[in-house]
Amino acid sequence: QVQLVESGGGLVQVGGSLGLSCAASGSLFSVNAMAWYRQSPGKERELVASLSRGGSLYYADSVKGRFTISRDNAKNTMYLQMNSLEPEDTAMYYCAAGVGSYAGPYNYWGQGTQVTVAS
Repeated sequence: QVQLVESGGGLVQVGGSLGLSCAASGSLFSVNAMAWYRQSPGKERELVASLSRGGSLYYADSVKGRFTISRDNAKNTMYLQMNSLEPEDTAMYYCAAGVGSYAGPYNYWGQGTQVTVAS
């Protein structure tokens, strides 16, 4: 089993920045890829960004150039730096981990952290 705990969400003004963290613990030897998903009310969960242990990266078109995903394997922590935030970025953000590729599927999920962008 893998446990994931997100932190860093909050309220930010349009154009501002926010950083999210995801601390992982447990049977991490099997984890190859980690990702950030988000979901806002009435919408499906969306893959925001992901990366694999080998360095493959994915960003949703809506966040390219604004968000940066990274991981610190020594700290078992993944990050999402979000810049130039827009009201459309308001959502619950979830950390995910999986044994497959950066494209998924993802087997483990955190509880989520809320990001609200105020206009």
